[in-house]
Amino acid sequence: MSGTKHGRRGFLGITAAGLLGALAATPAHALDAPSGPVLLTVTGHIAHRNADDAAVFDLEMLRKLPQHSFSTKTPWYPRPRKFSGVPLQELMRAVGARGAMVRAVALNDYRVDIPIDDFARHGALLAYLLDDQPMAVRDKGPLVIIYPFDDRPELRTALHYSRAIWQLRSLELR
Repeated sequence: MSGTKHGRRGFLGITAAGLLGALAATPAHALDAPSGPVLLTVTGHIAHRNADDAAVFDLEMLRKLPQHSFSTKTPWYPRPRKFSGVPLQELMRAVGARGAMVRAVALNDYRVDIPIDDFARHGALLAYLLDDQPMAVRDKGPLVIIYPFDDRPELRTALHYSRAIWQLRSLELR
């Protein structure tokens, strides 16, 4: 095998530096198969899958992603509530999201389109805890997309309230 100025090539012609670069670009939380009930299905323009045409997540997989919490008032609760879960920007990174729009679908088939840049720009969260407790379906769970309405008054609009979808079951990248 011949060496190169970037390192020795292996039997597939891959340099050690190239292999390390590829591994670094892969999410540390590789998409394993879920071991529990699937809570979220992500489809469409994604690079990383763990099912035929989707990335599916159970609660443990979501817990392995970076976590964040904030408290905010919403039109649905009379006082501020603490929401905890995965920043949607991190979830998009985990699935290798491509595209400009996400269609979010709830258990009751409510659908809303959300620009993907909303997630980073506005700090949207995929919450699975409300006041540090899991959310039952009857309490808008098990997953909610929520925005930090108290931290960002410009988000207190009908448009952003409509994007704060509860009982989330799937995301489709477009």
